[in-house]
Amino acid sequence: MRVALPIAFLLLVASFACTRNSKSPDQIRKDAADATAKLRTDTRAAAEGIREGWKRGELLDINTASRGKLASLPGFDDSIADRIIAHRPYANTQELVSRHVISKNDYDRIHDQIEVKK
Repeated sequence: MRVALPIAFLLLVASFACTRNSKSPDQIRKDAADATAKLRTDTRAAAEGIREGWKRGELLDINTASRGKLASLPGFDDSIADRIIAHRPYANTQELVSRHVISKNDYDRIHDQIEVKK
C-alpha cells in the first residue's frame, strides 16, 4: 500500500501533464522514469533519516554499555572500548576527555550518542 500511493500519484501527475502539455509518449515515459528515480532516492534518504532518528533516542550509557556497543560508536574499535571500560565509572561523559580516555575529536563525534545515567 505504501508503494501504491506514490505510484498512483505519479500516474495522476503524468496524466495531468500529458493533457496540459501534449507531450510525446517518449517524453512522458522519460519524465515518469525521472520522477520515479527521484522518488526512490528521496525515499531512501527518508528511511535513513528515520533510522538515524530512532537511534538518537537510544543513548549509550558509558558506565554499563558492553564492549561491542562501545566499539560500534562511529570511529571506535575494541581497543577504545576496552579503554573506556578500564576507566569506569564516570560521573559524566566529559570525563572521557578529561581523563584522557579518548581525544576531544572522538568525543565531539559521539557526544550526542552517549550518556551517564545517574
